[in-house]
Amino acid sequence: MKRALVIGVTGQDGAYLSRLLLDKGYRVFGLNRSSSLSNTERLRYLGVDGEVELLEGDVTDQESILRVLHAAEPEEVYNLAAQSSVRASWQQPVLTAHITGTGTVKVLEAIRSVNPAIRFYQASTSEMFGEATEPVQSETTIFRPRSPYAAAKLFAHWATVNYRESFGLFACAGILFTHESPIRGFDFVARKVTHGVARIKRGLASKLFLGNLTPRRDWGFAGDYVEAMWLMLQAHEPRTTWWRRAAQRQSRTSAGLPSLTRASIGASTWKLIRNFCARVTCRLSARTPPGPRWISDGNPGQGSSGSLP
Repeated sequence: MKRALVIGVTGQDGAYLSRLLLDKGYRVFGLNRSSSLSNTERLRYLGVDGEVELLEGDVTDQESILRVLHAAEPEEVYNLAAQSSVRASWQQPVLTAHITGTGTVKVLEAIRSVNPAIRFYQASTSEMFGEATEPVQSETTIFRPRSPYAAAKLFAHWATVNYRESFGLFACAGILFTHESPIRGFDFVARKVTHGVARIKRGLASKLFLGNLTPRRDWGFAGDYVEAMWLMLQAHEPRTTWWRRAAQRQSRTSAGLPSLTRASIGASTWKLIRNFCARVTCRLSARTPPGPRWISDGNPGQGSSGSLP
């Protein structure tokens, strides 16, 4: 039985990845921060909370990572841990760099020390493109991060590449575009919209508060993205990035999301929010840059290691 360690196991992607690996016959271990109560709501929603073996540890504590690697003896490690809120990264830039950036290096160093044969996946992000120079991005698009979160992710991305090239680790970095699911956190825009529309329908609210409405994103489903992660680590050779067919190759703005909920809320409720843009209170900070357009070309490029159907 293959063994895998999922770092960030209680998040959206960690939960979906755990279910995928369990379905494939893996023994799945999850890194769980010892300083917090176990938050297994997403694992429970997907019906796998009793099957994932949680081990205490923290990406900011290399000794705990070493201890977990010795205990789990994984063949594959998936690093999905991050302080992933762009807004929070402006409020806590040092913490974001510590968790999202140097935390990845601590995992890579631990792997190099315990067992260099472990296959490693790093979750990179389309946020690294920032003010992209191309309307549709590919592996050759220049990175121009525009937030502490994006900069920390870019550091982790290139650290993964360097550890592969310098030490021969099977280390992959997959660039993930925006992906959603029913277990997405309420601090992310798609879940804010669905939650806000539900509150309007139930008469608990009359407005929905969002931030910048102009950015365009290539939205996908988290379950598809975690399959791409797994496929990367099944390749014969590690690659820099996987350009996923999980991406949708089309973009939407935040302001356009409520229209997608129309079928589920009924005509009477839709009348309440059809003038959505006029009723949204847009809260922008002084640091908010113009909204970029991020959309994947949808094709595995030179750095690919397979494809989804």
